[in-house]
Amino acid sequence: MSADETLQQALTTPLRHHRPFALYWLSRVFSTIALQMQAVAISWQMYELTNNPLDLGLVGLFHFIPAALLVLVAGHVADRYDRRLVVRTCQFVTGIAAATLAAGTAAGFLSREAILGIVLVIGAARTFETTTMQTLVPGVVPLPLLGRATAASSSATQLAVIAGPALGGMLYAVSPIVVYALCCTLYITAGVLIGLIRIQRAPPSREPLSFAVLFAGFHYIRHNKLVLGAITLDLFAVILGGATALLPVFARDVLEAGPWGLGLLRASPGAGALLAALVLTRWPPRRAVGRIIFGAVAMFGVAIIAFALSRSFVLSMAALFVLGAADMVSVVIRMTLIQLATPDDMRGRVSAVNALFVTASNQLGEFRAGLMAAWLGAIPAVMIGGVGALIVVLVGRRAFSELYRVETLDPARR
Repeated sequence: MSADETLQQALTTPLRHHRPFALYWLSRVFSTIALQMQAVAISWQMYELTNNPLDLGLVGLFHFIPAALLVLVAGHVADRYDRRLVVRTCQFVTGIAAATLAAGTAAGFLSREAILGIVLVIGAARTFETTTMQTLVPGVVPLPLLGRATAASSSATQLAVIAGPALGGMLYAVSPIVVYALCCTLYITAGVLIGLIRIQRAPPSREPLSFAVLFAGFHYIRHNKLVLGAITLDLFAVILGGATALLPVFARDVLEAGPWGLGLLRASPGAGALLAALVLTRWPPRRAVGRIIFGAVAMFGVAIIAFALSRSFVLSMAALFVLGAADMVSVVIRMTLIQLATPDDMRGRVSAVNALFVTASNQLGEFRAGLMAAWLGAIPAVMIGGVGALIVVLVGRRAFSELYRVETLDPARR
């Protein structure tokens, strides 16, 4: 069979039949389910301990600090060492952290400070895992399938985002120890699955460690206006519009629901994102890509405003569903742009910078929401965030006009 025939066969084979991608997909599902269950348990436990929304914001901040400090090292490690080993090690570390949360809850020593300390460890492991996990996808599928694979791997995350919070909320009502023990098991299983992947990759770069090597990802993004625009648009929209940290407040104090309600609220964005990811896997965006990403971010802001105004549990879930779907459209376009435009020996460092921006937007957005809620209340904090996201779209339309004019993800036709 010729090389062209082999490639054509690969392109016509369903992604689920690519064994390396199937193992990657399952590992991502298990680790993300564990992360989401853990997030529900930690946020509810922290709010029960302190009754202070600011502490919910601190959980996000403490998750972000390791990313800010270690992101450059994480990118260098992803480009220099076996990426499967890096991911597997990180998943085992987060499994140990989950076991510590279980033991601390059972023994009664899990204080506010202990939780924040464990979150720091989880944040450090996630910095390396997130950066490296993104770089694995081009190695497990042919590059022409990358757009579909990106959407399919995102669907793995969103499937977990749906199942994880709902399962975590229900199991927390039984015992937080059960939640943390199951998280530990899932993390270890995910690490084993990653270890089973066999991929061919050119020998990794062994460039001497230097500032130029470490900052190569920033340098690349700064000179690629399309990637810079996509990352910046997402960064500021989510920092201003992030409301996840305040879901315990809305679940308990606004909508008068318990841990199960928090689990369903956290699952709703994942449900919307999963639907969007499945649609994009089958029908990836082919035209007006730039306008689509700006429209998706605008819809994100509108959904946040609707959530802030809602006093109905069902309507709140619907608003979060739309929010998740809009965010997924932006994510798939951004990630495909980055992976297609970046050489393999640079993917780790570029993905590290992207991961830093994603973590910054999520975790600093949670801190902003918690801090503003402590000052103004939860509802005004979320409302202001939604308006801020819409302002980002208007400003970004002028600042990143090249991104707005992008018609296709195909580099040859762009």
